[in-house]
Amino acid sequence: MMHQHGGDLDAIQNKYHIPKNEIIDFSGNINPLGFPKSVKQQLVNNLDIICVYPDKNYTALRKAISNYTGADIGHIVVGNGSTELISTFIKIAQAKQTLIVAPAYSEYEREVTLCGSSYCYFALKEEEAFCLNVSRLISELTSEIGLLILCNPNNPTGTVATKIQLEQILQHCKQNHISVMIDETYMEFCENLEECCAIPLVEKFDNLFVIRGTSKFFASPGIRLGYGISSNAVFLETLKKNQDPWSVNSIAAFAGELLFSDKEFIQQTKMLISAERKRCIEQLKQFQNITVYHSSSNFILLKLKTNVINSHELFEKLIQKKLLVRDASSFTFLDDTFLRFCIRMPEHNTALLEQLRELVEQKK
Repeated sequence: MMHQHGGDLDAIQNKYHIPKNEIIDFSGNINPLGFPKSVKQQLVNNLDIICVYPDKNYTALRKAISNYTGADIGHIVVGNGSTELISTFIKIAQAKQTLIVAPAYSEYEREVTLCGSSYCYFALKEEEAFCLNVSRLISELTSEIGLLILCNPNNPTGTVATKIQLEQILQHCKQNHISVMIDETYMEFCENLEECCAIPLVEKFDNLFVIRGTSKFFASPGIRLGYGISSNAVFLETLKKNQDPWSVNSIAAFAGELLFSDKEFIQQTKMLISAERKRCIEQLKQFQNITVYHSSSNFILLKLKTNVINSHELFEKLIQKKLLVRDASSFTFLDDTFLRFCIRMPEHNTALLEQLRELVEQKK
């Protein structure tokens, strides 16, 4: 269980007896800049909002999301983290068979199973650099499939499908009555966001549901704020009837109204991640015993090319240095030669690269 999810600092602290505040966490994929200071101060100044119920329709919050994403406010729903919306959409889709593009976030499988659906995988192949093969995917979207789940950019590979590719997939799915859920948790870290974001396709395809959250980009997993976008009137009405009232608390709703308009923080994040991602990948390409995969997200997938050390052993050695990476062997289709780390501040990234060089490159 230690390697099933990233960012579980309490579990790491208990097992390794390292104070969690001393651990540099490369496993949770959270923005290293932390929660925006401007929003934090406004939350402190407005804590009295906990004394009132939030607007049941979340009008101001949905308006802020609309301004941020360009989506029609009438197509926006909010939830208690993206996980609640993922679960709700899967329940409403009622697919007998679900196709999950993998490797992928394990919660998809869990929610599909809990909803009584069976699932199968579409494999992103190592020999294709884990890039999405659209023609192969379409060939597997047969009449037995009722729901397609795709994370874009993919976690843990970092590969991204373009809007042109997504439109091909959506057109096929619409013709074959297949619902599509695209998880864009990491889309805001993507340099070519306009070429890859599925939100503009919502107007055209009512079989599409796009999901995002604030946990990663806005470094706020604790407020549990997610949002989804769909033009399907039946789905939107069903969600409204079935979702618990006030599923987003007052603090999360207020914070969201501020987060999406903090242009300085958004730009600062994009510049930091882009520069450090490029630097890390360029340096890792020089390693003899590591294959590095191109990423459009804030994390990087690595493959060890040596039999002297595997991802489990590397994880153990790095945590003793108080560096927490993700042993990626628990992801479907990956093994103990794969690990993933997220982009942090430059000095932290440099420290990790130096340790990787020492532990992997110097092995004889």
